[in-house]
Amino acid sequence: MRSCDRLEEALLQCHRRMPEGPARRSGCRHLNKAFAECVVGEACPEESEAVRSLCSSGGTSLKRKQCEDAQLSLSLCLSRHQRQFEQR
Repeated sequence: MRSCDRLEEALLQCHRRMPEGPARRSGCRHLNKAFAECVVGEACPEESEAVRSLCSSGGTSLKRKQCEDAQLSLSLCLSRHQRQFEQR
């Protein structure tokens, strides 16, 4: 079983139980966030961890720059995965 499967199933169950609209968005938000973070972490583990550690709090201008660089690296990694998926 892939590492995000349980979160995906829990999110799908939440969507089945909750009527569409604000209640669903609010009620399933934590699962949606956790699932998204899991998928991103699986696709780009090093980049995701760099963003998590470098962007978790404020800091010096150097740390802010490192955070921006980490976010760019994560974005590029996710774009590569998206292109590979679209070429299938």
